[in-house]
Amino acid sequence: MIETVEQLEALYGSPKPPSLKKVADHITAEYATFIKASPFVALTTVGPEGLDCSPRGYNGQVVFIEDKQTLVLPDWRGNDRIDSLRNVVRDGRISLMFLVPGSTMVVRVNGTGRIFAAPDLLQRYAKSGKEPRSVLLITPREVYFQCARAIMRAGLWDGPVKADLPSAGDILAAMTAGDIGGKEYDKTWPERAAKTLW
Repeated sequence: MIETVEQLEALYGSPKPPSLKKVADHITAEYATFIKASPFVALTTVGPEGLDCSPRGYNGQVVFIEDKQTLVLPDWRGNDRIDSLRNVVRDGRISLMFLVPGSTMVVRVNGTGRIFAAPDLLQRYAKSGKEPRSVLLITPREVYFQCARAIMRAGLWDGPVKADLPSAGDILAAMTAGDIGGKEYDKTWPERAAKTLW
């Protein structure tokens, strides 16, 4: 078992210069281009109960750039658990991982976030006549790209889903002994989603 940082460093050695030089403390023009192209981001937060990682997607740009030190993530309709937002209120530390379909590069942002629900801010990010429930303003501390190897090894963009996966209805039915979920849940999901997407 590896139990100390010294053991880890002995095993892995020192990072190469590009791994350190790629880190910015603000949104550079190059990182801005990637962020603007990304329709998907994984949002990670931390709170008293532990960590939370939540997918956030948009039909276009998912996170907006207010300035070099401010990112804006509108919070669209979801499952109302508010795990991530609850964490941000209590511990502002967050991490973002941006993906762009077809690209093997990942961009990461570590920083702090605050939640706002000011009407003018919500209106600015309205979509299809609907406003987000709140807006997360993020101050980056570190911005950097991640090595492409993981996406290349996974073949993430190499065609259709390669596994026979359980549906949401299957999972709910198993978790509730059939009280919730099942085939009817899956059958009616597209119509429910169309009404509540924004």
